[in-house]
Amino acid sequence: MRETSLSPDDFIYPLFVTFGKNIRKEIKSMPGCYQESVDKIAKHAKEVYSLGIPAVLLFGIPEHKDEIGSSAYDPHGVVQKAIRAIKDKVPGLYVITDVCMCEYTSHGHCGIIQKGDVKNDPTLELLAKEAVSHAKAGVDMVAPSDMMDGRVGAIRFALDKEGFYEIPIMSYAAKYASSFYGPFREAAESTPQFGDRRSYQMDPANRREALKEVAFDIEEGADIVMVKPAMTYLDIISDVRDAFDVPVAAYNVSGEYSLVKAAAKLGWIDENRVMMEILTCIKRAGADLILTYFAKDAAKILNEPPRRRDGGVSKK
Repeated sequence: MRETSLSPDDFIYPLFVTFGKNIRKEIKSMPGCYQESVDKIAKHAKEVYSLGIPAVLLFGIPEHKDEIGSSAYDPHGVVQKAIRAIKDKVPGLYVITDVCMCEYTSHGHCGIIQKGDVKNDPTLELLAKEAVSHAKAGVDMVAPSDMMDGRVGAIRFALDKEGFYEIPIMSYAAKYASSFYGPFREAAESTPQFGDRRSYQMDPANRREALKEVAFDIEEGADIVMVKPAMTYLDIISDVRDAFDVPVAAYNVSGEYSLVKAAAKLGWIDENRVMMEILTCIKRAGADLILTYFAKDAAKILNEPPRRRDGGVSKK
């Protein structure tokens, strides 16, 4: 009589693509996750697809960073190359790309800096250029994560203008200024060089504001809305699910992943059982899609008939 069940179909697996060749570098703070060059990431994507996971989310680590993040919209950038390689090697895999500037800017912020501040409107043009460059490379969906006001509308307009009417947008609609992003910033090499991102990400103390942010993004054309992080924001996932009739995604972020990995390494918890409990609770809260670094491990458990869905071994 279980009310909530998981499937590999629920998962989106994040991947980090970097420049160079034959590179597969484990991320120290995220055991089991890697920075990979384009040749390696295409092979990895094939493994992901073989587990029944339908989609990946690409983050790029460019060779060159500058004040305006020009590598983000370079047609020959690492993400653009990775899109083409994955679609060539694994055509059935759905490829989503992160659209943001923080991995590409020398200062590590998500937008253009003027007089020490992140400027919203000048950033929109660059985000739109980045999204269009991904569409031209063959992406299936774009996912803006920058939290600039109006960016969904700007990206939708730019995609439509270039004839990419069919490319959907998964918006990081309620993205909080969380302390759980630390390992990701090592993985994506995107730590801010000064200040922080609290001026454009949401205050963790705010609940009602999330519904306003989600409503704005849906009005601008978001097809899927995301809550990030997931584990400590289950109430927000539930609120969004109840308030809006659109697909809801939730990002089980790097810090949430790394805490489990660290505690399991110390022998304090049963990693598989805790992992499956967390993912089940995220779905129970109302998430239709779960972006998680646990996707491969969870899919392996779900694909094994003798195993129970909580990660334990069946007595049968």
